[in-house]
Amino acid sequence: MEFSKLEGTGNDFIIVDNRDGKFEKFVGKHPVSFAVRKICNRKRGIGADGLILIEDSGRATVKWRFYNSDGSTAEMCGNGARCAARFAYERGIAPKNLTIETGAGVISAEVKGRSVKVKLTPPRDFLFDLKVEGLNLHFVNTGVPHAVVFVDRVDAVDVEGVGRKVRFSEFFSPAGVNVNFAEVRADRVVVRTYERGVEGETLACGTGSVASALVAARLFSIPSPVEVEVRSGERLRVYFDAEMKEVYLEGETTWIADGNLREEFIGGA
Repeated sequence: MEFSKLEGTGNDFIIVDNRDGKFEKFVGKHPVSFAVRKICNRKRGIGADGLILIEDSGRATVKWRFYNSDGSTAEMCGNGARCAARFAYERGIAPKNLTIETGAGVISAEVKGRSVKVKLTPPRDFLFDLKVEGLNLHFVNTGVPHAVVFVDRVDAVDVEGVGRKVRFSEFFSPAGVNVNFAEVRADRVVVRTYERGVEGETLACGTGSVASALVAARLFSIPSPVEVEVRSGERLRVYFDAEMKEVYLEGETTWIADGNLREEFIGGA
């Protein structure tokens, strides 16, 4: 099965052109979640934060099915959307200005070489000053649910330990939540994210960067665009209008490799 691997500011994804159903043929009798976990495994597979299937859509230029590395599905992924848009454009599946049907709704994207800018679904469900697991945090859904915790020094946070407690807290049960730790500096917001579905800290999270930027803008009167530095050290830009109904995420992508998965890889459970 042919695949490509792309990354956006440290979030890496396996992408398959599945318009002909090659993924289902490759997976065969095995559950999709099993195949995704195997492919995304960093020691015995290709390794990735997620897997994206590009398919035909009746509502947009293309449709995707997005899977986290643990085999679960996600409605939206900002960096995944940027990588998927570049893949679809460079593979000749879509023009440089395209729309993608996601679980969160239809989003639009513009491919500008390695840089890709996506317009996300409008953020919703803003909640401020919640008390969860002894923390003061804020909440917003940017396509998927995100908690934002502001800290004095983001590099001093136990992202794995504290993030896991909040992610699995009763307050956000049963769906859980992604957890962002954000430090506001003079020229940028620095963010580290515990991602639901990956179940650990990732080098970047697009929707988490958007959530952190929007909450910071509301609480600290930061104007658009907000520069967000992620764990990889790279930066994303978050644009928004005064009412935060139109929100864009922009940043670089890298096309890492193209390859073929052999049948023997998926053969045993």
